[in-house]
Amino acid sequence: MTPIEAKQYLEANNVKLVLAQFVDIYGVAKAKAVPVKHFDDILNQGAGFAGFAISGMGIEPHGPDFMAIGDLDTLTLMPWQPGYARIVCNGHVNGKPWHHDARVVLQQQIERLERRGLTFYTGLEPEFSLLKRTSEGDIAPFDNTDVLAKPCYDYKGLTRAGAFLEKLVSCLQDTDIDVYQIDHEDANGQFEVNYTFADCLSSCDQFLLFKMAASEIAHEQGLICSFMPKPFSNRPGNGMHMHMSLGDGERNLFEDKSDSRGLDLSRLAYQFMAGVLKHAPALTALCAPTVNSYKRLVVGRSLTGATWAPAYISYGDNNRSSMVRIPKGRLELRLPDGACNPYLATAAVIAAGLDGIENDLDPGEPQNTNLYLLSSAELKERGIGILPQNLHAAVSALEKDDVVRRALGPIADTFIELKQMEWVEYMRHVSDWEITSYLEFF
Repeated sequence: MTPIEAKQYLEANNVKLVLAQFVDIYGVAKAKAVPVKHFDDILNQGAGFAGFAISGMGIEPHGPDFMAIGDLDTLTLMPWQPGYARIVCNGHVNGKPWHHDARVVLQQQIERLERRGLTFYTGLEPEFSLLKRTSEGDIAPFDNTDVLAKPCYDYKGLTRAGAFLEKLVSCLQDTDIDVYQIDHEDANGQFEVNYTFADCLSSCDQFLLFKMAASEIAHEQGLICSFMPKPFSNRPGNGMHMHMSLGDGERNLFEDKSDSRGLDLSRLAYQFMAGVLKHAPALTALCAPTVNSYKRLVVGRSLTGATWAPAYISYGDNNRSSMVRIPKGRLELRLPDGACNPYLATAAVIAAGLDGIENDLDPGEPQNTNLYLLSSAELKERGIGILPQNLHAAVSALEKDDVVRRALGPIADTFIELKQMEWVEYMRHVSDWEITSYLEFF
């Protein structure tokens, strides 16, 4: 699409305002609304932002403006918001791509792959909770009848969310996101919408559009669409599994039907996966980036009685208790959750995978048992590591991982600093549990 064609497209669809959209360091959508008359400004000099006002942009109050320059390939309508379109932007400062912009950081890792003739494909699987506020101000699943102990795939739970899901899917399809299935997940009020894979940059752009649509459509209906990793202590949490493969434009280079391990994986896939497993502790900080994330990544039996989240640094054949599941010919990283910045998480995964390729690493043999049932001694005997069990441990692992930190550049240091402070604030917070447990105990 040329700029002229883009303006014709906007005019034909009665678009009045275009959102010049990017994300902050947390992966939260930020934007300015630009009248169509000034659409060319987004493509040329960009929409201007005070960089210090944006979380984690590495710009001081006396610093230059952050200029969001639109990527014309991402221009799309926003069907849930008539009269609006969105264009995804890359951040520039003083005329150059900005190293604190997460999309720019991902593009730098993509360029490393392109020099090898490789394209990284991902299929993201966002889970979310559809909630409401009670009269007491608490949160609860939006449907009062969604109370089954095991509600996964429940027909009634799925049907009664129809008004929300039908509008969401229709809007996504109108933006050329190819939705192919929707289901009720294993927590009350929890759902997953699946759409087809794409190159990793497009996948991240689509994930942001998905979150924007889901949140606003829920708001219109008086509901809350939450991607919080663990909104309820006694229910499974919200993940965002990442299906991964490398291709050369024609073939899936992760697939090899002659694989002696029976997983249909190529040597390249094993090398990439070995790098991901090697750097798993550091990746955890970026894929599970909040205090709340670690209420999901539990070792052993969870309060829900079941868990689908990984705690163990391992891989296995269709093994959902492993960090990496192998659905034949590709990899499924089960570590990320809905709170992650998809651009940063994907960039870190590429860096880890490339380390595995460049050093010809091997991940060892697959683990094809229920790892949740193994004791600490059995895990140690098998050489299976445990993922960081809190944000502080994960951020410390990232701080020590030179490969991932170098790949991300200056944004890694900013991320570490912000997350260390988040941990300090959490540790100094006095919770309701503490008041209940200790106020009159002594």
